[in-house]
Amino acid sequence: MRIGVLTGGGDCPGLNAVIRAIVRKGVERYGHEFVGYRDGWRGPLEGDSAPLGVPEVRGILPRGGTILGASRTNPFKEDGGAERVAEGMAAAGVDGLIAIGGEDTLGAASRLYSEHGLPVVGVPKTIDNDLGATDYTFGFDTAVNVAMEAIDRLHTTAGSHHRVLIAEVMGRHAGWIAFHAGLAGGANVILIPERPFDLERVCELVGRRFESHFAPIVVVAEGAQPAGGMPEAQDEGLDEFGHVRLGGIAHWLEGEVERRTGKEARATVLGHVQRGGTPTAFDRVLATRFGLHAIDAVNAGRWGTMTALRGTEIELVQLSEATAELKTVPAELYEEAEVFFG
Repeated sequence: MRIGVLTGGGDCPGLNAVIRAIVRKGVERYGHEFVGYRDGWRGPLEGDSAPLGVPEVRGILPRGGTILGASRTNPFKEDGGAERVAEGMAAAGVDGLIAIGGEDTLGAASRLYSEHGLPVVGVPKTIDNDLGATDYTFGFDTAVNVAMEAIDRLHTTAGSHHRVLIAEVMGRHAGWIAFHAGLAGGANVILIPERPFDLERVCELVGRRFESHFAPIVVVAEGAQPAGGMPEAQDEGLDEFGHVRLGGIAHWLEGEVERRTGKEARATVLGHVQRGGTPTAFDRVLATRFGLHAIDAVNAGRWGTMTALRGTEIELVQLSEATAELKTVPAELYEEAEVFFG
């Protein structure tokens, strides 16, 4: 078989490990041939690809990002996009496609399979860990460790200058990074999108922390909102999947906390550093296992499925399950951490 591989959406630690595993097992165990599509769905839309063999994947296991490039191109926003993908695959002699991505990439893959009959297998990827069909996604562990290390460093400067330090981490609709990094890093307040926060309560917790002669650390997910919403929009435009560009909650909190408490506050936005760089051991192993099982699914003709971690086992689920439900931080889990607030 001749199989296409693409990586869509944002870059993520572990993507190269998936590509490597797919190609190594696909070539050496099954004798398949591979082409790599460049920049997500743009590749098959425009016929932009390159041969992808064992020599091309040597040495990429520890590398962050993706050797294939990524984009947020949506084939269903292009004129005749689905037909162009199918025609491009046929013209290149590609028998099937492995799409590695998050909610948007896999949502497009699911539609291409169910509505247009394209042979697609999915691999879940998101640092936000918000895909309901799998217990964990690779990239999440790396992002949490990067954020935790940043919080550890912020503690020292917060204490030295008696400031409130506010760390903004990624998390549009789900606060998994903020929750895990905040809990692991000893944050005094954790704010997540699932739970609109009371600004007066945040300031109360900040004040309580100063009473202990220690300086407070506030960790906030980019999608977190105060009760009643932000007084001014954060919208800076939409991508092809209709998502607004978020950012600014930490700087808004910086001003509000300083004004209400009289304590000096500083915001730190971690941004893309969370999803850049080399993946952790956990993410390398999980990504590798996903790749190995994805090529097994292709070889067995299990089109329309996606690899998923269930407990410690890799299982195949329907692609339609990948985006059926957003996995958010449960209220009871968040409440476990509240004992450490203030």
